[in-house]
Amino acid sequence: MKHEHILGIELGSTRIKAVLTDVNYQEIASGSHQWENHYENGLWTYAEAEIWEGLQCCYKNMAEDYERRFGEALTEISAIGLSGMMHGYLVFDEAGNLLTPFRTWRNTNTGQAADELTKLFSFPVPQRWSIAHLYQAILNQEPHVKAVRYMTTLSGYVHWKLTGKRVLGVGDASGMFPINRETATYDEAMLAAFDERIVDEKFPWRCRDILPDVCKAGEDAGHLTEEGAGMLDVTGNLKAGSVLCPPEGDAGTGMVAANAVRPCTGNVSAGTSIFAMVVLEKPLAEVHPEIDIVTTPEGSQVAMVHCNNCTSEINEWASLFQELLRGMGVEKTDAQLYQLLFESAAISDGDCGGVLCCNYHSGEPIVKMEEGLPMLIHRTEGHLSLGNFMRAQLYAAVATLKIGFDIIRKEGIRVDYLTGHGGLFKTPEVGQRILSEALKVPVCTMDHAGEGGAWGIALLAAYRLRQGMDGSLDDFLSQCVFRDTHRTTICAKEEEQRCFDIYMKQYDNLLNIERVAIEELYEGHR
Repeated sequence: MKHEHILGIELGSTRIKAVLTDVNYQEIASGSHQWENHYENGLWTYAEAEIWEGLQCCYKNMAEDYERRFGEALTEISAIGLSGMMHGYLVFDEAGNLLTPFRTWRNTNTGQAADELTKLFSFPVPQRWSIAHLYQAILNQEPHVKAVRYMTTLSGYVHWKLTGKRVLGVGDASGMFPINRETATYDEAMLAAFDERIVDEKFPWRCRDILPDVCKAGEDAGHLTEEGAGMLDVTGNLKAGSVLCPPEGDAGTGMVAANAVRPCTGNVSAGTSIFAMVVLEKPLAEVHPEIDIVTTPEGSQVAMVHCNNCTSEINEWASLFQELLRGMGVEKTDAQLYQLLFESAAISDGDCGGVLCCNYHSGEPIVKMEEGLPMLIHRTEGHLSLGNFMRAQLYAAVATLKIGFDIIRKEGIRVDYLTGHGGLFKTPEVGQRILSEALKVPVCTMDHAGEGGAWGIALLAAYRLRQGMDGSLDDFLSQCVFRDTHRTTICAKEEEQRCFDIYMKQYDNLLNIERVAIEELYEGHR
């Protein structure tokens, strides 16, 4: 090969992103494709055809970017990594046919299953996890369950089609079924307990039989087949043979992109959803339904606080403001508009001027909210300015995360710092400071704070290509990738933290109003 090219692709909630890097881990071409989930028959989903149309469009955009920059078609890629939003429900029959539309992490219809499995395993099983979706389908007596022969995640599905391998990175697998911290694979005792729970159903499968094999970072996960190359690159330019790393979830790739795989470090990914990951020195003392126990791509145990809602409501308001500006003949790019809105939050009253926001577009399990209903209220004697409005929106974006993170703090878990990445951190310092106020820990960002997962999975592909020659994943990231990376760290002052605490007391009251409003407004539509 003339060049060593490494490709990372991440299928996020609102965008599919492809990043091509060189041997120095620097981006040399990129492409993206916007998409959005649909609420159909009471469930959030993406059509199977949309997955492939989006992937092909994203790859095409990246390949055209490469050709514009280098004057030649992209034909050979040394290593490829695939990442996707974690959890959810993708099940297939013996012939590989999808049995039911993809049920994404965003669905909150699995409460009974999650509660029963948490008790059965003495281990927290969130509503988003694949095993919760499967068990809920069993509880609902859904006829397709008897035909299930394979269950995987979005990244595992695409990887399977490109390589023929039914494998999954341990980090993504830990969002399907509990992982044993000693063996870094599915917990055998819990598998047996699950099979015993459903024995009367007389299904022609056992749980382990339908799960993908688990791989750790750096391990063999197959190669791009001729058929897979054609599915990714419809022009036919891409040759088969690329090495693939284990497919991972967006949580794991976020940790890698943030160089947060060591104990006592962590990261916060903030986009459509928001989640915080803290790598544990020791197991949590108690079972907390609000805290997921997942792993790094190497299998180290991680405490994860996941919230379904973060920036969607901010994006809705930004779209409204953009419409207003264009109606007035004012042209601003989206980046300029977001910077103006975020920076306005610095010019605000400490209590947001009496403005309160709830940003729930979908249900929020941490606060036991089954439906979403965005809400904005303010006191009549308050001060509804742009700054107060935006500070309240930003507070709301991280408020539910704080509720879950407080449990980690009460467990006495040491957190040296968190690294932020994702859309909330694209405007310098603003989201970073708000998060530090909320969680009371130092928050770092790096130069690529706005682009995490696609680059993160490209790094895992590079690590696989080097076959662990640079030691552990932590060694590889610290010594090879991030050695000279500039970090910006913000630690909120005590008075700033107190402002957020005051807001949270009001926010608790707002959630009570939210529950009543949901009950009243949705009662006639259920």
